[in-house]
Amino acid sequence: MNELYAIGDVARRTGLSVSAVRYYADAGVVTPAASTPAGHRLYDVSAIARLELVRTLRELDAGLDEIRRVLAGEATLRELATTHLALLARQEARLRSRRAVLSAIVRQDSTAEQVTLMHKLVGMPDEERDRLIDEFWAEVTTGWEPPERMVQWWRAARPELPDEPTAAQLEAWIELAELVRDTEVRQAVRRELYEVCTTGAGPLMTSSPMLDTLEAATPIGQAAMDAARDGVPPDSPQGRAIADRWIGWLSGVFATPDSPGRPDTPEFRIEAAGHMRQGAEWDRNPPDPEGPFDRYMALVTAVNDGPPQRFPFEWLAAALHASADPAS
Repeated sequence: MNELYAIGDVARRTGLSVSAVRYYADAGVVTPAASTPAGHRLYDVSAIARLELVRTLRELDAGLDEIRRVLAGEATLRELATTHLALLARQEARLRSRRAVLSAIVRQDSTAEQVTLMHKLVGMPDEERDRLIDEFWAEVTTGWEPPERMVQWWRAARPELPDEPTAAQLEAWIELAELVRDTEVRQAVRRELYEVCTTGAGPLMTSSPMLDTLEAATPIGQAAMDAARDGVPPDSPQGRAIADRWIGWLSGVFATPDSPGRPDTPEFRIEAAGHMRQGAEWDRNPPDPEGPFDRYMALVTAVNDGPPQRFPFEWLAAALHASADPAS
């Protein structure tokens, strides 16, 4: 403990260069314990330990004034770490924003004006983001009378960037913001939703009774998605219970004032399983390319949660088929 070391030995022990050890001494951060008659600096074990701490703190981007305060006991390592952690979080947020803008530039071959806009979009406050989405839906639903419930569903699907979004979430937000600002996209979404709601089976599917029926299926569908995600076997008791709930709901879809609906038979369950398999095939190979409304919903999901969980058509088909077997 009383041994003194020359500056070259100190450099080797601490991993610092001789010039760095000399610099910290001249700056009053870690002074030598003694010096030789010839003026060469000597350091004791305590000084070496402080120099090792200095090196660590410098690698964490601490400044000399901060290090002096820690060594002098005026600040704790915890306080220093808290300060630098907050700084690092801000730096990470800026880096994610830059990465998102740069990725969009590479993807789109953007102009200088577009780059300025994208940078603004990344830093857009929550209230401005909400206003942009509200303006989009106000224009999409102007000029016709969509079902109020549908409008509520559409407006509820909006981007909500977390406090610390990933670069992928920021990239999705940039694309979404550009999408909803585009006049042609707004008109295309209006035409698409107008046609869906007013032609063919649209009026029936968007009627209040049908929307009530579809809402009733939501918790059953969520139970199926949770079971499929958790690896629950379709032919298990839990799988059968979900199949029973689905059939109970589906039977009610066919109910009329004069009929309670389709009876629960093995044939009905097998037929329902076949429809689920058709749904799975459609999900894998949709008949039409993604429209602007589908793209809007996909981007909202990417901003909020990441990749969406697909409906488990095949899992539910297997559960329905297994439940149709009386021996199961």
